[in-house]
Amino acid sequence: MAEEQTELEERIIIKDQHIKEIDLVNRDPKRINEDVVKVDFEDVIAEPVGTYSFDGVWKTSYTTFTVSKYWCYRLLSAILGIPLAVIWGFLFALISFCHIWAVVPCIKSYLIEIQCVSRIYSLCIHTFCDPLFEALSKICSNIRVALRKEI
Repeated sequence: MAEEQTELEERIIIKDQHIKEIDLVNRDPKRINEDVVKVDFEDVIAEPVGTYSFDGVWKTSYTTFTVSKYWCYRLLSAILGIPLAVIWGFLFALISFCHIWAVVPCIKSYLIEIQCVSRIYSLCIHTFCDPLFEALSKICSNIRVALRKEI
């Protein structure tokens, strides 16, 4: 009985990893659209001092802008939100798949192969170049340079 309960809890935990509660109040908890799409009436339309329209026109313009922006966004998200969510989900799944099954294995394979090549290269450098440069350094170690100013 205890095993069945534990197995049931494990299934619930696995299910909860794919289905999580979403916050319908705070829909941008990581604030990724904090500065990008916050456009209010005052950010778009402004009348400088001395060039004012009628108060009624200003209030109606404000209401029209705000309401049309609100309903156009809702209408577009209702029509295109789910298809775009499918496209974005597919795209990020494709990126994840390529990264997991192609990019990381290629990088790991490259690092394994290059390690062998780097050992051979290092051995060649130490075998041939080190003695040459040591000999050159001993030859050049006794060179003295003196600067004189002639008038």
